Amino acid sequence: MTFEQLHAQLQSKDALIGVIGMGYVGLPLALTFVEAGTRVLGFDLDPSKPERLTRGETYLKHIPSRRITDATATGRLAATSDMSRLKDVDIILICVPTPLTKTLEPDLGFVTATATEIARYLRPGQLVVLESTTYPGTTEEEVRPLLETSGLQSGQEFWLAYSPEREDPGNAQFATAQIPKVVGADDDQARTLVAALYGIFSDQVVEVSSSRVAEATKLTENIFRSVNIALANELKTVYGAMDIDVWEVIDAAKTKPFGFMPFYPGPGLGGHCIPIDPFYLTWKARQYGQTTRFIELAGEINTHMPNRVVDALEQQLQQQQAQTLSGANILIMGLAYKKNVDDVRESPALRLMALLEQRNASVSYHDPLAAEIPSTREYPELTGRRSVAWNPEQFAIYDAVVIVTDHDGVDYAALTRTAKLIIDTRNVCARTLDADMSRVHKA
Repeated sequence: MTFEQLHAQLQSKDALIGVIGMGYVGLPLALTFVEAGTRVLGFDLDPSKPERLTRGETYLKHIPSRRITDATATGRLAATSDMSRLKDVDIILICVPTPLTKTLEPDLGFVTATATEIARYLRPGQLVVLESTTYPGTTEEEVRPLLETSGLQSGQEFWLAYSPEREDPGNAQFATAQIPKVVGADDDQARTLVAALYGIFSDQVVEVSSSRVAEATKLTENIFRSVNIALANELKTVYGAMDIDVWEVIDAAKTKPFGFMPFYPGPGLGGHCIPIDPFYLTWKARQYGQTTRFIELAGEINTHMPNRVVDALEQQLQQQQAQTLSGANILIMGLAYKKNVDDVRESPALRLMALLEQRNASVSYHDPLAAEIPSTREYPELTGRRSVAWNPEQFAIYDAVVIVTDHDGVDYAALTRTAKLIIDTRNVCARTLDADMSRVHKA
């Protein structure tokens, strides 16, 4: 297929789009393309995902099954675990994880394995787009050489581009189609094609000059958040020592109509982006002899927050109940990394549970959206633990409750009336009508 033919197919929505990775990024992206009138073939090595999609079932809490059944009913959505079918699609979107190693270095294993697999089936006339968040240079230096092992040349027989995912699971205000799409490529034809691709559903496609610029754009967005959250976390500690409520300070400061943007403290960062992405840049910067002290300091502050929560919990137990953490019975309220989603990746709740158990505390958790702790590389000992039932009257058996995730729909007022001690890392109790704040400590 020629450039002109593929471009025409994109403009007429006749192209078949393949999405590799039917998770938190790939599934909403696939559904958005289908809803815009384009055919999509989803790929995932976990066979249960294509099977459930074929049955019209969801496996992500923030995506209703009705949206999937509507998509499959159009006949434009299909899913498979058969990677050989990559030869059938016109576009290949890579939406796979990019985690860190234990030494905080980029782990591109999923990306390189996927690119190697694509190369087995790559045919002339296809467009390949990397969406996974990564350091500048990945598309050009890592993905392109692997794809070219197929014998085809990028920019001549196939095209390669980068467009960072900007998903915010659980955010009802900004769905995939409402978020401007940044696209970058290293040749004009690839840039034209990737812009046409995302123009199928996006009213605002932002073209940048190269894949490196697009990669750097995504890192900059998440580093901005990481640094500002670290500042809020540090201010919480400083103002707390002065007996000043940092949440009240931030709420007052945000009334200024210019020059201030509110960020709030918490028990630590979670999710697959903000705790990880800054370290992708710090690692790459060292190859250029550059230091990233500001970014690394923010990472250290945010990473240390669960330890500060444990310290605050221990202090309050000693002051109010003359008790140590050893032998204490603790309930973690909320396992997900953010409110109103079931995603526990990099959740500070997992770190808190591990830290507390290292101090010989007995730890349970309740989360209405995360019934069971999945297998994780960092905390295999927590795998399979299940959420305790919601029963505020029974919560008095715990020496303390630590609120980590402030899901909507939880009766925090009832919790404040029965729990012996509450460590509130989200300030949710203070925002709850009829809450009894006498046993609530903000941390």
